[in-house]
Amino acid sequence: MKESVRIFRFIIVGTLNALITALVIWVLMKGVGCNYLWSNIAGYVAALVNNFFWSKYWIFSSRNGKFEREVPLFLVAFGCAYGLQFLSLLLMVEIGDMNEYLAQFLGLFVYGAVNFTMNKRLTFTRKQ
Repeated sequence: MKESVRIFRFIIVGTLNALITALVIWVLMKGVGCNYLWSNIAGYVAALVNNFFWSKYWIFSSRNGKFEREVPLFLVAFGCAYGLQFLSLLLMVEIGDMNEYLAQFLGLFVYGAVNFTMNKRLTFTRKQ
């Protein structure tokens, strides 16, 4: 598959995951009154399973890959991407005094870049 097609697919799935994440965050923050940090954690966890299956079967076409290898690596990639996103969220809100909703939105781009790179180079490599 051409890299441009893979990136386009990642953008589509990333947009779906962003919508899932944003909806959960918005409902928890606005509807339930949860803290922005707990809402952020719940939003990203909600999109995690959806992201794995779309990544495995559609973005990286890893139909022959082994779940017992890919799931832990996917979780490592998620942890790194989420950790950097969470750190950027804290810095933007607590240090930069940025609006919590805008910081949540910008954090999606940090997460997406790290997630794509790690899953391409680590989780769904052809070297099984």
